[in-house]
Amino acid sequence: METENTSPGKVGLNYGIILGLIIVVIQVIMYVTGMALEGVQWPIYIYYVIFAALIFAAINAFKKSNNGYLSMSQALKTGVAAAVISGLIFLVYSILLVYVIEPGYSEQVIDATRDKLAETGNMTDEQIEMTLEWVEYGTNPFIGGAIWIGLSALMGLIYSLIGGAIMKNKNPYEA
Repeated sequence: METENTSPGKVGLNYGIILGLIIVVIQVIMYVTGMALEGVQWPIYIYYVIFAALIFAAINAFKKSNNGYLSMSQALKTGVAAAVISGLIFLVYSILLVYVIEPGYSEQVIDATRDKLAETGNMTDEQIEMTLEWVEYGTNPFIGGAIWIGLSALMGLIYSLIGGAIMKNKNPYEA
């Protein structure tokens, strides 16, 4: 009986697309409802749970397609690939949002942040301006996207290590 071996990259790509679409849907909902400018964070926390679950699901799907065998390197390849693909999809969404959908969005975020910082009264004008410089870096889709891809890869690596350690099953016929 022949078996079809699926590559870790292919499984990672499929799950990465799903993860990427989920974060984009969450971000669109936050944008449309105004939660993004208000600084509401709970939808992102939901994504973090979904992210971990889908990384584990991707590793498990690869293991099933590989006749129940899984090495640590295959788990890492699958999970990190899914995480990076999702980050790339989010980068494309961010670029479209800032340059096509809402060209003034970065300024809106900076203004909303300025208002919130001024309301607290805990910071000097100099501290507020310094904070706003960092916010400006973060609202740049290329810088923010690079940070998001890096953090996604790191979290994908951590979850892949955990998932690989739990699900690992060495093929006795491989060297």
